[in-house]
Amino acid sequence: MSFRHQYVIGDLQGCYAAYLQLLETLDFDPAQDKLWFAGDLVARGEDSLSTLRHVKALCEQGAAATVLGNHDINLIAVWRGATALKKKDKTAPIFAADDCDELLEWLRHQPLLAYPDEQTVLVHAGIPPHWTIKAAAKYAQQLEVQLKGSLEQLDRLLPNLYSKTADEWHADIHGYTKMRAIANYFTRMRLCKQDGTLEFNFSAGLDEPMPKDFLPWFEWQVPRARKILFGHWAALNAEVDLPHARALDGGCVWGNYLFAYRLGDGKAITSNTHCIAPTEEPTEQ
Repeated sequence: MSFRHQYVIGDLQGCYAAYLQLLETLDFDPAQDKLWFAGDLVARGEDSLSTLRHVKALCEQGAAATVLGNHDINLIAVWRGATALKKKDKTAPIFAADDCDELLEWLRHQPLLAYPDEQTVLVHAGIPPHWTIKAAAKYAQQLEVQLKGSLEQLDRLLPNLYSKTADEWHADIHGYTKMRAIANYFTRMRLCKQDGTLEFNFSAGLDEPMPKDFLPWFEWQVPRARKILFGHWAALNAEVDLPHARALDGGCVWGNYLFAYRLGDGKAITSNTHCIAPTEEPTEQ
């Protein structure tokens, strides 16, 4: 199907009012246009429930698609009792809603990686330098199979996706250690070494001092056949635009704006309003 316009939108984080305003700015028409979301549909904004319902409805119409972010996976984990609801997350209304199970069943079936067009690939946090895009797609599928498997399989997986320290990627990595590493690359990565070793504590902007031997994953020089579109890193304010990578998280939930990237011509469009209930500082993992 051909579309009038396709837009890739950074982290919504439940900023529902800003999201609706951005759609007005885009003159979005679900009959002619398509939206792609970089994950983290929910969490710190004022209305995650309405945001999730709206995105789900558009996806079911074929007018949108999304990848999973760390806050989306965390929402699934809270739903299944694998972790507790974080104090800063404003997602409690989702669990009280009559359609909670329907929403979360839909969410756990969403991918970690998608191809918006022939020139781009969309993920939440990035693709590490030691993975080709083809390999990344294979690893994404391996974790997706478990996320959308039986509830028993999901309940075994979720507690194993969390660790305060990063796992080393190696040829023999397997089992839940491999699944956790895959989740971390796709949904938590900011800084890494050239071999893919991750660093979880840094979330500041590019002008801040970084740990020795670590760089933003997109600064390692790796030939890419597609431009990697990513969110997650709010402190970048969607200002990184390289031949091989494009940041999409405008930091709306931190008092900035939602960001949309128009496929085809690369035009950048932002919402005219901030999040109604902004969070104080970007410290989420």
